[in-house]
Amino acid sequence: MGEPVHGRATGVGSWPGTDVVETMRLTFGELGDPPHLPYLPELPARGPGADMLGRSAALLVDLPVDLQPSGWRLVDRPGRDLQRAQAWLRQDLDVLAEVADGYSGPVKVQVTGPWTLAAGLWLPRLERVVVDAGACRDLVASLAEGVARHVEEVRRLVPGADVVLQLDEPGLNAVLDGTIRTASGFGRLRAVEEPLVEDGVRAVLEAAAGAGAATAVHSCAARPPVELLAKAGAQALSIDVAQLGTPGWERVAAAVEGGVALWAGCVPTSGSTSPETAADAVWRPWRQLGLDAGSAASVVVSPACGLAGVSPEQAREALATAKKAAAILADRALS
Repeated sequence: MGEPVHGRATGVGSWPGTDVVETMRLTFGELGDPPHLPYLPELPARGPGADMLGRSAALLVDLPVDLQPSGWRLVDRPGRDLQRAQAWLRQDLDVLAEVADGYSGPVKVQVTGPWTLAAGLWLPRLERVVVDAGACRDLVASLAEGVARHVEEVRRLVPGADVVLQLDEPGLNAVLDGTIRTASGFGRLRAVEEPLVEDGVRAVLEAAAGAGAATAVHSCAARPPVELLAKAGAQALSIDVAQLGTPGWERVAAAVEGGVALWAGCVPTSGSTSPETAADAVWRPWRQLGLDAGSAASVVVSPACGLAGVSPEQAREALATAKKAAAILADRALS
């Protein structure tokens, strides 16, 4: 008999609940055996600073933030809000070091991408960072430096880790399309030109790679800008495949043929699905587009998006389904 076929599975990032120790143990318990991709989970239910924007703002270098009714805002001096966000992240990294003690293999960490941050953070004058070209440049540079330090810290805490840095860019389409509302709510902010967006993503990905990490970009939005992200240097694209349609799959196929890996979000985050159905969501378009059958074994299977909005039982079921779907997909690819 041949070796068993396992496939590769991972999670996107967020998880329900507030117990980081239990969650980290569950994540590594489910995904800690090769060739799966365990990850540092995010628990936004803990409160401000554990949310997507606050957690990543805690990594910014020389750009402190505080929390206002409108959201996270750039300020002149750090205060208690930033300290709380940094404390959550420090706790998570300490738990990672404990749970992953002796582990050798890939470990994924997630950071909000520069343009989702620019769209979500506010300037002191109560407009979004994305409206100010100079502030955007500063934010990109600050995040790039913070990401490099973050990768180095994870490598120090887990010496056997092959770190994978995932940039989360759910707001990227809105930045490109000019659909973000102004502070008044009556207008929309001007779209940012594609070359600037591409340069910003590239700067952060290159900083992560320079610190020794592999890189991926995640988007669960409709019409993810596949070509832009591939040109920016993403080694993998994490995409909700239900959002693609035929044109989107054609763009993904071109990226895959160009050497970009696919992380297929084919397990719905609401409701349940069978592992076979999830595998079909990748296998059928893969074959219809004429992609090499054997290369489908390298596809990483995941839930479509983060799992913070579902129950713990549903989250565990989604991760288990992703593992089973990955095994089915790999078995078909290698048959």
